[in-house]
Amino acid sequence: MEAFEYIRAESLGAAVVSGSKSATAQQGASVRFVAGGTNLIDMMKLNVERPKVIVDINALPLDTIVPTPAGGLRIGALARNSDVAHHPAVQKDYAVLSQALLSGASPQLRNMATTGGNLLQRTRCVYFRDTAHGCNKREPGTGCSAIGGHNRMLAILGTSDSCIATNPSDQNVALTALEATVELRGPKGERSVPIHDFYLLPGTTPQRETVLEPGEIVTAVTLPPPVGASLYLKLRDRAAYEFALASAAIVMKLDGGRIRGVRVAMGGVGAKPWRSLEAEKELQGKAPDAATFRRAAEAALKDARPQSENGFKVELARRCLVRALTLSTRAA
Repeated sequence: MEAFEYIRAESLGAAVVSGSKSATAQQGASVRFVAGGTNLIDMMKLNVERPKVIVDINALPLDTIVPTPAGGLRIGALARNSDVAHHPAVQKDYAVLSQALLSGASPQLRNMATTGGNLLQRTRCVYFRDTAHGCNKREPGTGCSAIGGHNRMLAILGTSDSCIATNPSDQNVALTALEATVELRGPKGERSVPIHDFYLLPGTTPQRETVLEPGEIVTAVTLPPPVGASLYLKLRDRAAYEFALASAAIVMKLDGGRIRGVRVAMGGVGAKPWRSLEAEKELQGKAPDAATFRRAAEAALKDARPQSENGFKVELARRCLVRALTLSTRAA
């Protein structure tokens, strides 16, 4: 049992003050905010996370789901995954997000897990979760045991010589396709970060996964107005309670028999939720047919770097994307 200080924040300001003061005292690395706890508590049990201070934010009024003046939707960081997935506005205008959330975890976990916590979900790489092995993400400088090791589930896009871990979230793939904005509050005030800038590639510093600063907290996710039909497709080893081998989130608008607007994001294959601008370029303005979709899929995976056990993901991801695009044309 690792001893830690527990602080229950009664206001957002108090949470930021507690987090920032503790971060200063503990050099930033030993402070964690907790809400549903579906990821953090697991990591603590495995001795992967060893916080000295835990700030409980469950009392904060951050669970609302409300329309924005611009015609979009603002989802509070403490909104539970089940509530978001079943919200009428999400189901109607942002189906990709509802489908992604319902494809992940289990009903019990979705009832606890939050939007903000899901944004910060840690990798399920077996070496990250096993302290007996070296892992640069968990302990910088100890190496990446997954390279040449058990890497079937791991990333083929955005990896580095320091880390090949996959971002495990379904939600965040959908949010990437929707071009969501992450709202933050910290010691320096408030700021909004587009989701494509929120996540960092591993490079030589895989321990830093997002742009969050010490003491900073996610307060909400904002979605822009809907621009077309959307869909999420997830391929996995079993039909429930399983992480993606490959997934695709599509937002598409058709006009005059042509693709006039499209966003493509992929999961299960990237070191972060993977936006494929290359695929979008191949699709924009084209007829929505099989040949176009295959060219887009080839473009999306052209820079893939498969490892010893996950080369199959290249073709699987291509087929996943082609299928998702095909289904999206029917929805559009």
